Amino acid sequence: MLFKELLPQYKGNFGECDIKNITDDSRKVTKGSVFVCICGPDNDGHNFAHKAVEAGATVVVCEKDLGLENQVIVEDTHAALALMCSKWFNSPQDKLKIIGVTGTNGKTSVTYMIKSALENAGHKVGLIGTIFYMIGDKKIESHNTTPGMFELYSLLSQMVESGCDMAVMEVSSHALHQRRVEGLTFERAVYTNLTQDHLDYHKTMENYLAAKKLLFKKCKKAIINIDDNYSEELIKGLDCDIITYSLGNNSDYSAKSINYKPTGVEYELLGNDVLQHISVNTGGKFTVYNSLASAVCAISLGESAEDVSAGLSNIKGVKGRAEVVPCDLGFTVIIDYAHTPDGLKNIISAFTDCEKNRLTVLFGCGGDRDKTKRPIMGNIAVHYADNVIITSDNPRSEDPEAIIKDILEGVKGFSTPVKTIVNRPEAIKYALENAMPGDIIILAGKGHETYQILASGTIHLDEREVVAKVIEEIKQKRNL
Repeated sequence: MLFKELLPQYKGNFGECDIKNITDDSRKVTKGSVFVCICGPDNDGHNFAHKAVEAGATVVVCEKDLGLENQVIVEDTHAALALMCSKWFNSPQDKLKIIGVTGTNGKTSVTYMIKSALENAGHKVGLIGTIFYMIGDKKIESHNTTPGMFELYSLLSQMVESGCDMAVMEVSSHALHQRRVEGLTFERAVYTNLTQDHLDYHKTMENYLAAKKLLFKKCKKAIINIDDNYSEELIKGLDCDIITYSLGNNSDYSAKSINYKPTGVEYELLGNDVLQHISVNTGGKFTVYNSLASAVCAISLGESAEDVSAGLSNIKGVKGRAEVVPCDLGFTVIIDYAHTPDGLKNIISAFTDCEKNRLTVLFGCGGDRDKTKRPIMGNIAVHYADNVIITSDNPRSEDPEAIIKDILEGVKGFSTPVKTIVNRPEAIKYALENAMPGDIIILAGKGHETYQILASGTIHLDEREVVAKVIEEIKQKRNL
């Protein structure tokens, strides 16, 4: 494609250049590439422009004079990159209704639920999220919750080519702050909640909220959980239409007559001439919120409440989200991605009222991330669980024992039994070997992840495999 076709407003010497690739990563530059200088949180692409030229970049798009013969100076490189990606892939965003979901917790579950509801109503839906990307039924490995701009437009293009008319995507605060969704207009934007997380990046909750709010300046209608403490501030100054949901009475849609069961939830969806029974095969109050948000979103797009309800009832569960692991030893093992204070509280609370013997929670905290949440999560664990096992999550470059020490600051003053085992597989083994019939064991923090990031590098770690191996060892020891 010619450069002038990618950036139509450009009238200079490079218009007739044949472009082979577009990237904002100098390491991915090849002969014939356009290299776009993006100012990120850690690096400024302008500092790598000369390296990009050496690697074969035909054109360098930048915001200031770099003294390069092949530079093209624009006012906003983010906007230029979005326009070029759109042109490269023939404007796929104009051929899809795009739904964005943001919030600290629940994004993955809500996107899957919306997808199921819309598919049950007859749509073909693409999905972009934390666990993987989906184009219809085809799954593609996910590296970022919200991918970089070129990959994002590529995925949208593949969705269009495969016949999708809808796309639902998780939109992280990092992606919004880094303008990775530039150039997109969202048919609907869903807000789940805001609780402490990512403060290593955003520094303050005010900054975190401001990043989330950017999504709602790019949407036609917002679906907002007004039970959340930050919802009022989020709504201030928004120009889009707003639809609210809650478990109370002061919202457009609400959940009534909620019935919590160990294996799921049931409730009546009420609002705007809609009264519909909803049943979902995942337990917990958070499931009510997630399914309510999904139902309201789908209904607001014109789908019938009956189709939406049927779509939600078809959900068999999302990997690493309150996932029940097969176990026939008389106790229950749950794997969940909960890695924030609110997420940990939600997953433990989801099972506190279930018929059980003891509830054990095993968790850790990630290294090189927000340290302030560590004692908070420790406090939540000892407050709500019967037994607590503190272990490693993804320690990254930090000393795992130092992370555990931070967590332990929050358990002081409680009589809840606490065990610390640095090695996560060993901690899981201890939890299962000491389980009794009727116990519920929650393995929190890793969820869908099949790896662990250590200072020495990334290793394979799938908790499902660990659990299966330990259960088999226990059976052999007991001659079962």
